[in-house]
Amino acid sequence: MTKLSLPLSALHDEEGDKVAEGSPPVVDAHVHVFPDALFKAVRLWFDNFGWPVRYRLAAPQILDFLLSRGIRHVVALQYSHKPGIARKLNSFMAELCKSRPHVTGTATIFPGEPDARIILEDAFQSGLKGVKLHAHVQFFDLDSPAMHEIYRVCSDHHQPLVMHVGREPKNPEFPYPVDPYVICGPEKVERVVNFYADLRICVPHLGADNYREYTRMIEQYDNLWLDTTMVFADYLPGNHPPSLASLRADRVMFGTDFPNIPYAWDRELKRIGSVELLAEVQERILCRNAAEFYDFRM
Repeated sequence: MTKLSLPLSALHDEEGDKVAEGSPPVVDAHVHVFPDALFKAVRLWFDNFGWPVRYRLAAPQILDFLLSRGIRHVVALQYSHKPGIARKLNSFMAELCKSRPHVTGTATIFPGEPDARIILEDAFQSGLKGVKLHAHVQFFDLDSPAMHEIYRVCSDHHQPLVMHVGREPKNPEFPYPVDPYVICGPEKVERVVNFYADLRICVPHLGADNYREYTRMIEQYDNLWLDTTMVFADYLPGNHPPSLASLRADRVMFGTDFPNIPYAWDRELKRIGSVELLAEVQERILCRNAAEFYDFRM
């Protein structure tokens, strides 16, 4: 992937009313939910440094929107951008998911904040599954003591870890405290995957822009997954992802980044559906892999 020139423009493509008839069940394994105030800040960042967010919905509306259109199950992700708010975010997520059996909510933590283990254990006790982290927002060193504490608590409780640790998208106009190209990299992830062999790890966006390295790594490591988020939408310039057929079929999950997208909710789903794949492979990518990664029943 070439360096992106951000912000990008919105697309005004037509959206479908439902998941296509005859499709396997679909799990969207990469959906963002936040409290309203935090969503406002996230959307302002995207407007200034990313792309215009098309779906400006509150968290309950986001889940209802997708489920009403035929998405069978939603994995709801969040991340804390500073210390001291993870407990509140985790409580918000647990309450949001309580009456929604077709939603799996994840916990978050700010690496290095006090009582990180207790905060995460409380989140797991409340019903949340897994942890979401974002290196571009939280600026963590993958090999720091703070991160090893998170790896250990996830491993101890058999909970998966989703980490945005790909280098892109990076906007050269945004004043990052730490350069994502410095703190992110497949070699850093590979050390973690090697050391914590019983820890399930997912790297979103196929690890953009290090596609070749992550394609090799999912062939080599059974505890590493990738998700497709935004990669196959034909939106990001200079993207050039690998073909779906070339990837290890049982280690790739479908995800969208909804609602923080500049195009139709089903754009990437339609493009994945148009690829000639064995029925079993398509089913794995669209639903089974996520169900196995997060350990839920369809």
